[in-house]
Amino acid sequence: MSRSPVVVGNWKMHGSNAFIEDFFNKFSASDLATEVAVLPPFVYLKLAQNMLGATKVKLGAQNISEHHSGAFTGETSSTMLQDFACEYVLVGHSERRTLYNENNLEVANKFFAALKSGIKPILCVGETLGARENNETFKVIESQCNAIFKHDDFKEYCTQEFLIAYEPVWAIGTGKVPGIDQIQDVHRFIRSSLAKFNNEIAKSTRILYGGSLNSGNCQNIFNCPDVDGGLVGGASLDPSTFREVVELCNKSYLQYM
Repeated sequence: MSRSPVVVGNWKMHGSNAFIEDFFNKFSASDLATEVAVLPPFVYLKLAQNMLGATKVKLGAQNISEHHSGAFTGETSSTMLQDFACEYVLVGHSERRTLYNENNLEVANKFFAALKSGIKPILCVGETLGARENNETFKVIESQCNAIFKHDDFKEYCTQEFLIAYEPVWAIGTGKVPGIDQIQDVHRFIRSSLAKFNNEIAKSTRILYGGSLNSGNCQNIFNCPDVDGGLVGGASLDPSTFREVVELCNKSYLQYM
């Protein structure tokens, strides 16, 4: 793995003041080469920012508005995220796509809203169980990726850093994980799809795996040549388990340096 790895904890709609204080009092990854980021709910960004202090852990958000400002009740703009020094933001998470009906165009607009403000978007892509069973995995992912790669703004902003996370919808929170070969095949496909538009960007872009990722199954996944880290859900809520995942990612990175 030549690209520097990153492990991102997506806390979803979990947490409290007490939880966040306890988490950061127990969690540290400053001794590891692997980059670490956490994505708390919006209302806890300030507390998380204060708790992180001078640590190496990066802060991010779970969503972003495609709009810069205006009469959009309940939305959060890129400039608001900048106030909390957010370095990352998720776009296109499967729960946003399935529960809130976000389409590829909306996801693309959010992706570029982040890039234009200097925040690194983590583009989530992945297929449903039905698509997997109908052998449409690559078709679905290509459509989700091309909404970004074929966008009018891509050539102008593609040199700014962004990440891609493959998260099969049927694996999120279910305990089910694709086979190692399947994971590598999809990651390689994503990288080759990006290479059609910009080969150098494809070589340097970090692609993460997400979907019931935990300390018990992540080692072999992190050993895949096109997997550059993980997007961790439930396992990121426990500081010791999250630390284990980061350590295993770090181990794989050092092994293949």
